[in-house]
Amino acid sequence: MAEKIYRVNMTTLTATSEDVPEKWRVLGGRGLTSTIVAQEVKPTCNPLGKYNKLIFAPGLLAGTMCANSGRLSAGAKSPLTGTIKESNAGGTAAQCFANLGVKALIIEGLPQKDTWYNLHVDKNGVSIQEETALAGRGNYEVMKTLTQKHGEKIGILSIGLAGERRMAAANISVKDPDGNIRSHGRGGLGAVMGSKKIKYITIDPAEGPDVEIIDKEKFKKAARAFTKALLENPVSGQSLKMYGTDVLVNILNESGGLPTRNFRDGQFAGAEKISGETMRETIIKRNGKPHHACHAGCVIQCSQVYNDKDGNYVTSGFEYETIWGFGANCCIDDLDIIAEADHLLDDIGIDTIETAVAMGVAMEAGVIPFGDGAGALRLLREIGEGTPLGRILGSGAGAVGKAYGITRVPVVKNQGLSAYDPRPVKGMGITYATTTMGSDHTAGYCIPVNILRIGGFVDPLRKEGEVELSRRLQIGTALMDSAGLCIFVMFAILDKPEVFSLLFDMINAKYDLDMTVDDGRTLGRKILRTEHEFNIAAGFSNKHDRLPEFFEEPVPPHNAVWDFTTEEIDSFWGV
Repeated sequence: MAEKIYRVNMTTLTATSEDVPEKWRVLGGRGLTSTIVAQEVKPTCNPLGKYNKLIFAPGLLAGTMCANSGRLSAGAKSPLTGTIKESNAGGTAAQCFANLGVKALIIEGLPQKDTWYNLHVDKNGVSIQEETALAGRGNYEVMKTLTQKHGEKIGILSIGLAGERRMAAANISVKDPDGNIRSHGRGGLGAVMGSKKIKYITIDPAEGPDVEIIDKEKFKKAARAFTKALLENPVSGQSLKMYGTDVLVNILNESGGLPTRNFRDGQFAGAEKISGETMRETIIKRNGKPHHACHAGCVIQCSQVYNDKDGNYVTSGFEYETIWGFGANCCIDDLDIIAEADHLLDDIGIDTIETAVAMGVAMEAGVIPFGDGAGALRLLREIGEGTPLGRILGSGAGAVGKAYGITRVPVVKNQGLSAYDPRPVKGMGITYATTTMGSDHTAGYCIPVNILRIGGFVDPLRKEGEVELSRRLQIGTALMDSAGLCIFVMFAILDKPEVFSLLFDMINAKYDLDMTVDDGRTLGRKILRTEHEFNIAAGFSNKHDRLPEFFEEPVPPHNAVWDFTTEEIDSFWGV
């Protein structure tokens, strides 16, 4: 099967098919989206203008029997950070693209008419239609309507009202196997899709050529061993399935690294009420699903389905970062309120992390008090309504800080920090500062080594070893994102390094290659360098790799401070 690249020009409303260049053959997911952005997008362009492009690319192992390989990458220049951006999500779209032999979908240009459109991808290529029925509708209605129209197996990518209004924190929603919502959350890529006037994309894998694997037996052997390693690991095989990602609430609270009250404290008095243990009990009592796969082939199953007190569906994929953001960060200790917030934001189509951090800054400004759950829901509805305040909140934490003259704004490159305080968890601080994506915790997730002591231990309260730890994990993550793998496979890889070799056994069997682990690390470094060079050309420098000044303040209970010198931070890139 010859893979193909589809290119959609929204100015001329045409779609064309291209052969995959040989130099792109061993690129997928983030490796491919970032390469295309770096080669084809003007670094200084307006992210919502005609020169930006939006790229979707399944990973190298998408559509295969490799466990947890269903992540889809989306890439563009970010309207939130101004940097290069890759965001990946679960759901069904990656497998749908892979089963059609689609290596990448590149969307460029802006329409000449003020009209909404949809794209449909199937065995015959890409078609473009004007869209009137679902413009102005929320994501849940879009998913339900399109699933009824096209069937359960259809893949869907859509934007909500935040994307239609081109808010800088808008995301792109992805249909999961149950017809619910996953998100390309960070960086505002929903605004890029909205600027191109695309409401949704449907992907029909029917009668596609399916995924070609050159050495099927070698692939099957490696895939089985990889799955076994994931299931045997105590985190990926047990804890995450039992409690979801929210298992981290009590762990980070105990370590003093749970950012509370807009990063004033490292522990939250209401942590137990919003913990993974409490959430599991609540879900079981209400006949929800305590574990659930966000994409086909997921064996970790850290997702879940959360119901209200009457047993009605509220949200799925109820993640630690969202629960932290509206919980400890905003001092709201009611899971039902946070779940309703998650539902609202999924429907509106906006990043839950960025919006939660923005809400914390709004509370800092006195718009509503800390702990005001009802007030938080009211403000979220204003985002959906597009009121002036709603538009400010939908533009992210940095915009809220500027609007209210607040200096305690936890952002790097204008993107909100997530659920790990960088003072007592210093490895995460290096990742926040140096990642090419703005303060993206997933870019170099140091928690396994800093907190869980998996794959070694680097003391999170000390500076020694943190830069090298973050660098090593950022290189590995760039590779994982390129393969289309869930970040949580890293627990098994860090625990048993030989598991890493299985990844290359599968890639080699699929593509008839002879990549080694060292080749993979070289590829990860190349991806990071490509992204870094784009950012430099866009006007960024090492001076932007800094945390806000207020992190020099001690944070209880350890009274830790952010004490890295500029030279120590700059050593990440060898500046």
